[in-house]
Amino acid sequence: MRPLAEELGAEWQTCDVGDREAVERLAAAVAERHPRLSLLVNNAGVPGRGGFVGATTERIEEVTRTNYLGNVWCLRAFLPALERAAPSDVVNVVSVAGTVAAAAGPYTASKHAQLAFSRSVASELRPRGVRVHTILPGFVETAGFPQRSRFGPRLGTLVAEPELVAERTLAAIEHDSREVFVPRWYRVAPLAQALAPGLVARLARRGVRPAGD
Repeated sequence: MRPLAEELGAEWQTCDVGDREAVERLAAAVAERHPRLSLLVNNAGVPGRGGFVGATTERIEEVTRTNYLGNVWCLRAFLPALERAAPSDVVNVVSVAGTVAAAAGPYTASKHAQLAFSRSVASELRPRGVRVHTILPGFVETAGFPQRSRFGPRLGTLVAEPELVAERTLAAIEHDSREVFVPRWYRVAPLAQALAPGLVARLARRGVRPAGD
């Protein structure tokens, strides 16, 4: 974070987004310097590393706090500044895993909750001048979520680069798109869940994990 901030000439601070009081303190400190914010990007996330049965209670709580409640606390804390800058934008980086009930239960559940929250506040905040955009990436190669080693050279094309997610995010803001799948063909995922839930369940039993985990 620090090298990127220095490269851009930007400010930076660290915060555990799953800690509501820490987020509120951060928002208050930022508001003193920047009372109007035109953009909030909720991108923090942690992997579930397995299913429900084998997960520890601590891991389940961490995944839920970070992936879901982190969005809630950040939006609540920064909403006054976003409203002062209206029209403004919020980007919630969810996951295609939020549209499919498969394996990796705690992670998938946290992403389902994050997606539902993003959709509901999108309608609630639009009349207040705050536009909410939901980004739904599939497998993306990042330091926190290394993916290519899982697929091998043949299936490496299933993994997107972070730059593609950034490009689609900027396009979503520019064109005021509510939901964007990255890559676009991941839009088949929710259709598969709705039209062939049995197939999705069978794939889950074979150990196919959803994107982002």
